[in-house]
Amino acid sequence: MDGVTGVVLDEDRCWQVVDRERASLAELLEGLSAEEWDTPTGCGDWRVREVAAHVSAGARFGYGTVLRELLRARGSVDRMIHDTAVREGRLPAEQIVAHLRSIIGSRRWAPGTTRREALLDILVHGQDIALALGRTRAMPPEAARDACERVWTMRFPPRPWPLPRARLVATDIEWTRGTGEEVQGPVAALLLLLTGRPDAARVWCERDGGQEGRLPEKL
Repeated sequence: MDGVTGVVLDEDRCWQVVDRERASLAELLEGLSAEEWDTPTGCGDWRVREVAAHVSAGARFGYGTVLRELLRARGSVDRMIHDTAVREGRLPAEQIVAHLRSIIGSRRWAPGTTRREALLDILVHGQDIALALGRTRAMPPEAARDACERVWTMRFPPRPWPLPRARLVATDIEWTRGTGEEVQGPVAALLLLLTGRPDAARVWCERDGGQEGRLPEKL
């Protein structure tokens, strides 16, 4: 079997999860020290503050803002995403948290994407922050499965990460994709693997999975 069908959350359920994840991440951020805000993450050169600033940008920036930022980045979407996070990350921590809280209940998503990217974004970047801080942050299995399926089937916007050449099998919920050597793990760990975070996937699997399955050293 190449995959499991019927894994997409309906619209209401998707946004309910997004709202809960945004609220819980805001609570985590509110309790951080100044040093923790400047902790490096596994997300490029972003610290916790840049990741946190990025999470709210998609729902706050309209098409006009995105166009201006894209022109400022000389047409590079990757540079636009990076540079806007860096600029927004210079704001006071309280303002970054306020921006995140301001989008709880919002049904907007980043221009050029879908609501499923809003879910994917908050799940993965929430882990980027938590893992960098040595914190445990649960991930709802059904939501993680939806995000995994979105990454696997993504055509537009283009998927920025190559898919693993392996058969991925979730150990805590029914989900299977791919062919080749079998890789088992909690669906949250598989999501991190699918989004180009193999080291984070291994850490999550070891620290928080509570399920059978270990990710191999080389993927």
